[in-house]
Amino acid sequence: MATFEENLEKYAELAVKVGVNVQPGQPLYIGASIESAEFVRLVVKKAYEAGASHVIVDWGDDEVTRLRYELAPEASFSEFPDWIPAMRQELIDMNAAFMNIVSQSPDLLKNADPNKIATFQKTAGQALEGYRQAVQSDKVSWTVIAAPSAAWAAKVFPDKPEADQVPALWDAIFKAVRADTEDPVAAWKKHDETLHEKVEHLNERKYAKLHYTAPGTDLTIGLPEGHLWAGAGSINAKGNEFMANMPTEEVFTVPHKDRIDGYVSSTKPLSYSGNIIDNFKITFESGRISAVEAEQGEDVLKHLIEADEGAKSLGEVALVPHSSPISTSGILFFNTLFDENASNHLAIGSAYAFCVEGGKEMDRAELEAHGLNQSITHVDFMIGSDQMDIDGILDDGTREPIFRGGEWAF
Repeated sequence: MATFEENLEKYAELAVKVGVNVQPGQPLYIGASIESAEFVRLVVKKAYEAGASHVIVDWGDDEVTRLRYELAPEASFSEFPDWIPAMRQELIDMNAAFMNIVSQSPDLLKNADPNKIATFQKTAGQALEGYRQAVQSDKVSWTVIAAPSAAWAAKVFPDKPEADQVPALWDAIFKAVRADTEDPVAAWKKHDETLHEKVEHLNERKYAKLHYTAPGTDLTIGLPEGHLWAGAGSINAKGNEFMANMPTEEVFTVPHKDRIDGYVSSTKPLSYSGNIIDNFKITFESGRISAVEAEQGEDVLKHLIEADEGAKSLGEVALVPHSSPISTSGILFFNTLFDENASNHLAIGSAYAFCVEGGKEMDRAELEAHGLNQSITHVDFMIGSDQMDIDGILDDGTREPIFRGGEWAF
């Protein structure tokens, strides 16, 4: 059995070689928490060994973030330094790869002023629009992975002794990303091939609509003409493969922003901007959110959908069987990177340009003309269960089963 140090090293190598797939001479930008310093240093080492020209680490600190929301004047949340988007754009122009290592406590901003949270999300979203468009059109290689923090581990494993919480979360992460296997890189190649079998079938069928039914859910989502399903690996503008999310168990595409009707209920808590939103229901009419209700975090959810006009519609539909490894682990991670891979999910906000034929070369107006939603935000929320059925509806109205009882039906 591999030691913790061996699994950690395999995980760092996986992030570099499969996640962002660093190329010789390529810069790498890493966003990470100071609590992950030991792991980040290992990733940096692996990146230089893979030939990275320069590794830039942008450190964050949950305590500093919390202090800002408690003490900074509200007006400051509508300010965003020009040098941050300028730096991102310079890195894009240099063909840099981008890695985000998430560790944030799900309750970091619990009871913080929701107006400050909403203002910051809107301000940052507008300032970083160019970076977001580069990511969502696969112009650059990018990946999101995770490393435990003490507060996050305590939320996931509250019944374990404090000394065991972080090790337990590391173990769960290693399993979820296949870092505990003998050859994680080979394991990911095989996983990528498995997901693409589903992708190819769905792309052949060219469904016009999807119809979701489950307790608390009766939702019809129209799909744009020329939509493309995707899953696991992506290819950047230079032709290099990368893995945007690790873990990933989903296949996904874009909805038509004006063809969404019905209602859908969440099946897992949503950790968003340091708050938990739970047991919520969203109603759509002609592609727009017409009503929301939540047992927890309703104010935060309402502020989210008011971020801009695009936050009132959807940008992603994703299919994940209820029997996915993360689901069967029985662990609720309180982190969307993991929880979305245990459940069918949707995303409020912007759509991925690469999910429509020719989308990578389209400008904003052309994407909107094809029905792709544009927004400063993109927030996934979980809706799947073992009671969910999904039908694909062809142009002639023929219905075909895609999911039955939360599992693939083909």
